[in-house]
Amino acid sequence: MATADFESLVSAVESETPIEFDGLRIDREDDAYTVETSEGTQTGLEEADLQQALEPIAEYVTNWDYWQRSVGGDGTARRAFLRWCERAPLEDDGGNGADTDRPTDEETLAVPARYESLRDGIDREWGQLAITTRFVDVDEHGGERVYDCWHVDDADTDLTDLEVYDDPLDAREIATYDEDGRYRPLKTAPTLVSGWAFTGLSGSELVETVEFFYPATVANWHREQRAALDVDHWFETAERQTGIYDVIDELPREAVDWMAEACCVDSQCLRRREWQYEEDDDLDVDGGDGTFPCREPCSLVVAAARKWTILESEEERHYELELTTSEFNQLAELIDAVAEGRTDEIREADVNDGANRFRARYLRAKRFDEEGSLEARDQRDD
Repeated sequence: MATADFESLVSAVESETPIEFDGLRIDREDDAYTVETSEGTQTGLEEADLQQALEPIAEYVTNWDYWQRSVGGDGTARRAFLRWCERAPLEDDGGNGADTDRPTDEETLAVPARYESLRDGIDREWGQLAITTRFVDVDEHGGERVYDCWHVDDADTDLTDLEVYDDPLDAREIATYDEDGRYRPLKTAPTLVSGWAFTGLSGSELVETVEFFYPATVANWHREQRAALDVDHWFETAERQTGIYDVIDELPREAVDWMAEACCVDSQCLRRREWQYEEDDDLDVDGGDGTFPCREPCSLVVAAARKWTILESEEERHYELELTTSEFNQLAELIDAVAEGRTDEIREADVNDGANRFRARYLRAKRFDEEGSLEARDQRDD
């Protein structure tokens, strides 16, 4: 155990007692110290004996030093996220590092088990990010924590086959375009390009990197952990819109369900939708299983809602089409292929797939007029 770690802890004990952190408790009464962990209790210790008493439980001391001196920021989202990364217990908001009794489904690790796991690395997933917390410069008391981050699809890829970065700012460029070079307007869409890695980051660098990939997700996740997530539901969001978006509060109730099914599910967005139509009016569509919550309709949904509001204001009309059964089924296959984004996966030779490019061109040649419109008769013209 480093002398600096011990001296820092003794100084903290002198200024505030008891010290309670991650299973370590140190108390002082008069000039006698009590040291307690899950491994046992020592009482009646003089200051001269304190370092010797702490040596066998040095992991608790270095753990305290890392979180209280290196990381700091009691009660912050940054600190909570870094503790989540290594499966440390959640903390309360009182600033003393005491474990909270807030229920959680997460498996957490006490200090000895955590230190053992950190020697090999603790892996977590945040959307499409794989994050590893590990020790470097390992000795019998642990080591220095560093963080690695890469795409989940590259978890088993050798680093020599990846583009390696160490500047968090590079994450912003990586997150801008998908694998086809198209701009990604929704950063939480499951379209993050692979083939890169950030290695040896500090805790603050990791959080900065994650925020460039997934803006505001750490802060909103932390609010949810503290039961303080402020959710803006659809109707209140729609009502406060102005300008060209002022109309979206007229989108029919059932259409909001269709919109959520189209945009706000795991296949389209990695955030877990927590907003409903109104506070006491839940949408039928499941909100998803993402790690981080979505607290309000995003700008992409609001922009799309304007178009759907206009379309839903149109009067329904009945049309008569002449189609074979196979052609009717093909229309459904075409719509499904576009909606699921699988048109690029359909081979040109696979003419058995209704969304095949040549099948679609054949249908257009047969059923569309010279102006490129589907030949259909509006029954209201009869």
